[in-house]
Amino acid sequence: MSRVSIDDKNLFNQGDILPVTHHHQKHVHHNSHKFRMFGLYQLRYKYRHYLSEFFGCVVMIFFGVCSVSTFSFYEQLMSEYWLIVALSWGAAITMALYVSLGNSGGHLNPAVTISMAVFGRFEWKKVPGYIISQLFGCIVGAALSFSVYIEKYNAFDGGVRQTVGPKATAYIFASYPDANNSNMNGFYQEFLVSCVLLFVLQGIFDHKMAPAKTFEPIIVGMLVFVITATTAVVGSSNMNPARDLGPRIFTAIAGWGSEPFTVANHYFWVPVVAPIIGGIVGTGLYELFVIPNNDE
Repeated sequence: MSRVSIDDKNLFNQGDILPVTHHHQKHVHHNSHKFRMFGLYQLRYKYRHYLSEFFGCVVMIFFGVCSVSTFSFYEQLMSEYWLIVALSWGAAITMALYVSLGNSGGHLNPAVTISMAVFGRFEWKKVPGYIISQLFGCIVGAALSFSVYIEKYNAFDGGVRQTVGPKATAYIFASYPDANNSNMNGFYQEFLVSCVLLFVLQGIFDHKMAPAKTFEPIIVGMLVFVITATTAVVGSSNMNPARDLGPRIFTAIAGWGSEPFTVANHYFWVPVVAPIIGGIVGTGLYELFVIPNNDE
């Protein structure tokens, strides 16, 4: 969910995953074809950016949603639940970036993709494909996490999935507002944390600043951890439209019905719209006010 753009000439070539030494250099072309044992390579290579975003989001949501499931179904972990959630989501982002960063740029987030396109750092023609890949990746990640804990769900609610009430489990997948928070407060929080996320991400990857070279996934994971640990307990801190909407769609399909989209005065639109606006503003603030010394 981070790197601002990707240049095709810097991406992995067909033989890049093989060690290239002086002794082996003349054999690389032949060996790379032997290594690629699956067919339709050119087709897969053409769509590699979208596949990278898809699988990165699968990894992110799988670990993230499973982390919420742990304290939801194991009461002995409840006292440590906020630390578990914050650390797990930060680590989930790190693992997802290792899957996608060197290929698609590791956006993993429509707010990142759109804000980069708005400021000319990403091609608009790729935006729809990235967003679709991110959304479907989040749906699949939610489904996989559900498959791991399905027996716990059945034991907890008897197979009757609920969005609200004492047997509610929809919150495991998507965000729902605190009883004391209005939708507007939720919108403001999502906007603000997304703004902070995108603002700081620019500094992490800006080569004219002090970029976290080779450590980007870890630093981004730490950023997500600190935002989650310090703000999410108040309400919604998704910072990612696909992260919330994808699992929410899964719950609607998997037995929770239409309630995930109708409860709390149709709150579902808040974590979809607010991060996009916040991401654009955060990127714009960095572009406008942060001027490196060597920019002259």
